[in-house]
Amino acid sequence: MLTYHFEHVKGPIYLYLYMRMKEDIISGKLKSGEKLPSKRTFAENSGLSTITIQNAYDQLISEGYVYTIPKKGYYVARLEVIPQAKPKTNIDYAIKIPERKNFQYDFSDNGINPKNFPFSVWTKISRDVMSNQQDALMEVSPSFGVRDLREAIANHLQSFRGMEVDPNQIVIGAGTEYLYSLVIELLGDDKKYTLENPGYRKLEEIYKRRKISCGFAAMDEDGVRVDELEACQTDVAHICPNHHYPTGITMPASRRYELLGWANKEKDHYIIEDDYDSEFRVTGKPIPPLYSMDACEKVIYMNTFSKSLSPTIRISYMVLPVHLANRIYEKMSSYSCTVSNFEQYTLAKFISQGHFERHINRMRLYYSKKRRRVIEYMRRLGGCKIIENDAGLHFLIEIETRLSDEEVKQRLLKKGIRIQAVSDYYFEKKEEKQHFFIINYSNLDEDKMKSLDLRME
Repeated sequence: MLTYHFEHVKGPIYLYLYMRMKEDIISGKLKSGEKLPSKRTFAENSGLSTITIQNAYDQLISEGYVYTIPKKGYYVARLEVIPQAKPKTNIDYAIKIPERKNFQYDFSDNGINPKNFPFSVWTKISRDVMSNQQDALMEVSPSFGVRDLREAIANHLQSFRGMEVDPNQIVIGAGTEYLYSLVIELLGDDKKYTLENPGYRKLEEIYKRRKISCGFAAMDEDGVRVDELEACQTDVAHICPNHHYPTGITMPASRRYELLGWANKEKDHYIIEDDYDSEFRVTGKPIPPLYSMDACEKVIYMNTFSKSLSPTIRISYMVLPVHLANRIYEKMSSYSCTVSNFEQYTLAKFISQGHFERHINRMRLYYSKKRRRVIEYMRRLGGCKIIENDAGLHFLIEIETRLSDEEVKQRLLKKGIRIQAVSDYYFEKKEEKQHFFIINYSNLDEDKMKSLDLRME
């Protein structure tokens, strides 16, 4: 008779019994073809209910460890290969997960302060979506986003960025990394993609992981140089004309038309315009995007809600030229949208009801005031020069020192100050800008600024 002890069992007893019997079958303690006790006999011997025994047997039967013969009873199934039973051990594969380090001052942090997120409005809209759009929430989203969100974005772009866009030109995705992969598939992985130098290093990683040939074009005070794109034999230029990271350069109209001229020289030339954090200009209205100047369908416009709302809302979008929009529907209409319906409908209402525009206006005012205060703190420190620009959520300082950028970073790190240099963003080190450092201020704790010390002694 099978005997098990149940005094210290945590959780359902039938699961415990099922697990013990399964282990005995796998280990060979219970032999193939061996008859098991009836439910009633087993229950009486173990002091359990017949229902508990039945549940354990049913689970073993469903997994193929036990079978029944009508009017005869339960038997141990024959397993073709009985795996060797492993002794119980504490599993530890020593997987190393990078730890997030905390610094007294972290000027490399470009996150946002959670206190600025419009939680009350977002919660109200979320409830409304849950209550009144239940059928829509359960429908499979179109490949490139629900119509409501694409229409809301199209209307926002028209009023806020001066872009005339059909909603069907808009593709919604969970983050720009996903959208870049769609662009690569759309344009072809045999193309030469070129990045601004210096530029956002993550872009290089994204392209190289997809085995894309990647070039780097030098910049001047007006942005990426067209002669550099030509020297790289570029097919696709990936640029940030409205507020370049890390230099903060805003590309003037003359260079924009020069770029569009380059794109129009060849059929397969395209420009990916990354409009990251363009909403936050210190003075005046946002600069019109390159897309709105393009008359020949050469510009792919990209943007995200990670800076305007929150990086945890993983919703980005791109606007494709008409012929590429047709191509993506022909080639990729079987793809699944990577953003949940719930988030899409919530964001669509947030935009269409005017909350997004009000939030942007409020945050522009908040960031412009914060920027002035942070710059004033930096000026009082001495030993550094402020490099101003009119856009985005960072600015540059030039530190007066004979030390290398790496030595400056290491000395400041010992003081609990984490900072990145513009030279860190050069893909090719030939034209490093020494002693220019990046101040990301969107999530900066101003109270700590009063005790900041950037001296190099």
